[in-house]
Amino acid sequence: MYWAAPALYSSLLESSIKNLRFASPSSSKPRFIVVPTNESHIQASVICCRSHRLSIRTQSGGHDYEGLSFRSEDDEEPFVLVDLANLRSVSVDVQDNVAWVQAGATLGELYYWIAKKSSTHAFPAGLCPSVGVGGHFSGGGFGTLLRKYGLSADNILDAKLVDADGRLLDRESMGEDLFWAIRGGGGASFGVIVSWKIRLVPVPQRVTVFTICKNLEQGAAVELINKWQYIAHKLPEDLYLKIDIRPLDWVGKEKAAVFLSLFLGKCGELLQYMGDSFPELGLKREDCREMSWIESVIYFASFYLSGDTMEALLHSRSQPKEFYKGKSDYVKEPIPLSGWEGICQRLLERENSTMVLTPHGGRMGEISEREIPYPHREGTLYNIHYAVWWDDGGASENNLGWIRRLHRHMTPYVSKHPRAAYLNYRDLDLGRNEKGNTSYATAEVWGRKYFKDNFKRLAIVKAKVDPENFFRNEQSIPPFHAKKGDEGWFQGVRFRPQTINKPHALINNKLT
Repeated sequence: MYWAAPALYSSLLESSIKNLRFASPSSSKPRFIVVPTNESHIQASVICCRSHRLSIRTQSGGHDYEGLSFRSEDDEEPFVLVDLANLRSVSVDVQDNVAWVQAGATLGELYYWIAKKSSTHAFPAGLCPSVGVGGHFSGGGFGTLLRKYGLSADNILDAKLVDADGRLLDRESMGEDLFWAIRGGGGASFGVIVSWKIRLVPVPQRVTVFTICKNLEQGAAVELINKWQYIAHKLPEDLYLKIDIRPLDWVGKEKAAVFLSLFLGKCGELLQYMGDSFPELGLKREDCREMSWIESVIYFASFYLSGDTMEALLHSRSQPKEFYKGKSDYVKEPIPLSGWEGICQRLLERENSTMVLTPHGGRMGEISEREIPYPHREGTLYNIHYAVWWDDGGASENNLGWIRRLHRHMTPYVSKHPRAAYLNYRDLDLGRNEKGNTSYATAEVWGRKYFKDNFKRLAIVKAKVDPENFFRNEQSIPPFHAKKGDEGWFQGVRFRPQTINKPHALINNKLT
């Protein structure tokens, strides 16, 4: 481990900032950057920071939408950045269908090492290969396999975490309450995730993909979007079909509804499903490409890669540095055609914008909303991700205003009571904690949007494992000290007391 020397500090911090909104000189920066190379270094960092009244922010991939992994909005609270970039090993065991992956590894690295061991194993996670697994898994994590196998967090079997007392815990020693919380509740509220044990899932030798683009200015595209929302969540769980409404080549003015699909099978069977359920899309055999699962990973990640080989996943370039704002919603009832006409018109007026529609259904609708903190299950048709990006910092207010107006425009069409959002599309517009320690009542404003009724249970877990709120940020879970009878609120789920003792000493982990 090392504390970042002055010559390294700037380059490490700059590499952390994917969103130029947070690159201004006025942004609050860490006092130190710590780059651990083993678990004991994290333990020592936590103990040292607590003794010196320094808080900790933890970074794995640096894709946090609001930059909370590397910055603070409280200029008066000093903090240390723990960068997990050197903890990125992946150990794959195809015989037992499991893998251990350290939190600093990227999705691209995970996919690469799985494919090196097997052509019929995979893991359900996101499309962008430079995203770090630490935050992605702890926030939920969805991608092309979610309708078949659920979220990344649904497929976690064990974890190693350093808690606020510097203890290194696994699933058995942390207890089922904390293990429940970090699978979708955001690990940064509860400790430093060191590694995950994941369940590998089976995929066929050959899968099928297609991409069909429809010009958004043509009425047929809007009608296809409208039809999609009635059928996408009902398709066989082997079939994933999403829509990106975006510039056709990401830089040109022409905007299209891009239908992208992964099918866990061969082209002939896919054509039959699409012909029965969505003939309006006009899918033809020449639109389909059969390939291996790892080739489909590269296919969907092509925008982020500098090549089309597996090795490109190990060297995936970071998300382009630009000014950026994202928001999200969930849809439970189909949006009327007239609604889509107005929405698409707004998107056409802003070239540098996108809307991504990710279908649920399948396995996502079968898992209880209380199984893990991610609650958006049965009855959810799809997730919406809105985004706008720009190159000139002087245009920030204009673009931020536009996406916030679009979000308000969507109010009649999306989930209500609460209006839900996805944690991995972090959005401080939903609310933020007060500086320092915040109250449960204050945090509930934004917390129920991400977690619905699971937010209270998360806050009770927080009170048990981090009652002093050492791990905190502008949208971290606050401690809620349960009263007698509160445990019955989550239907008989009871906490196991923490019996592990604090370590008497940390051996060979002096800060160097």
